[in-house]
Parts: sequence; structure tokens; C-alpha cells
Amino acid sequence: MTGEHYFTAQPSVGEHRRDVEFTAGGREYALVTAGGVFSAERLDPGTAVLLRKAPLPAAGAAGPFLDLGCGYGPIACVLATSAPRATVYAVDVNERARTLAAENAARLGAGNVRVVAPEDVADGVRFAEIWSNPPIRIGKAELHAMLDRWLPRLAPGGVGWLVVARHLGGDSLQRWLEEQGHRVERHASQKGYRVLKVGGA
Repeated sequence: MTGEHYFTAQPSVGEHRRDVEFTAGGREYALVTAGGVFSAERLDPGTAVLLRKAPLPAAGAAGPFLDLGCGYGPIACVLATSAPRATVYAVDVNERARTLAAENAARLGAGNVRVVAPEDVADGVRFAEIWSNPPIRIGKAELHAMLDRWLPRLAPGGVGWLVVARHLGGDSLQRWLEEQGHRVERHASQKGYRVLKVGGA
């Protein structure tokens, strides 16, 4: 496994497109993915745990929501189809990932997905929910900087849903978030992953 996809705007590896199928919220999804993006071969197990254990937004939810580090868009697509009235921002530094996320949203007819680079999210946007399977392997300093940038953009009463492998520091990340003043609870644990709830009413 290479870390190139995490913070590389234009991956150098071949595209090698393929389909990934999974079920979330009682609905089946078939998304296109490609080399050079996160978990190109399958739905990442951590993402699967997050989508299974964190409560998906209600159909009438207004959002906006953020899929931080969206990859080819599985979380954004699930949020967008679960809450079709809400705008879902799908954010990734990886240009290929953004192209795939936009294509997958279009495949689903999810016109409420806005796929953008991090710097293209307007400063005034505040999120009702932030969802992320964060890129732990980029290193602690980079990870903390990313979360420090985005978690303060939760709206009052907003909630963040993060999934982190226990052996990759899920418990230490929870402690760090608490040290930064966030209210954090371990919402669920499954298959070696922690689902963390950050903030909330």
C-alpha cells in the first residue's frame, strides 16, 4: 500500500478503472474507482464500519454535510441519497478522486453533491455534519492539522463522525481531540475500528 493517494494532487500510478459494489442504509451502490485513489480495490473496511454504525441523516435533513477526504465518493454518495435535500461537499486534494466522486454522484443522479478541492470551500460554510475516514497514514502532524482546519467549521450543535482503526491510533486520536476541547465519545467499535462522535447537541 502506498501513501501517494493521500496528499497527491495528481497520482502517477495508472488509472485501471473498476467497479466497487456495496450496500449502505438498505440501498445497493455500484461506484467506479481507479488506481491512485484510496482503497481502489474495494469499499474500505473502515468506511464500511462508519456507514454501518453512524446514523445516516434523515431524508429531510437540510445539511450541509462534508465528506472530508472523499476519495471516489462512497460516503458522499450515501449521504446525498439518504438526504436528497442537503448539499454534500465532497472534498479531496486528489484530482483523480474528485473526478471519480463527481462521476459517481452523476451516476446516482445525486445533483446535491458538490465535489471540490479543499481551498474551494467558501470560508463561510458551516456544516451540520462532517464525515471522514481520515488519512491516518499521512502522519500525526498532518492529520491533526487537517482536523484542526475542518472540525471548527461544524455549525452549532453539529456533529462529526470519524472512523479510525484502533491499531492505527484510534484511542490516542480520541484523547487528542478531547485535549483540543472537543466533546468526543466512542460511538461504536467493530472489526478493530473506532467510530468517534465529535460534538453534537
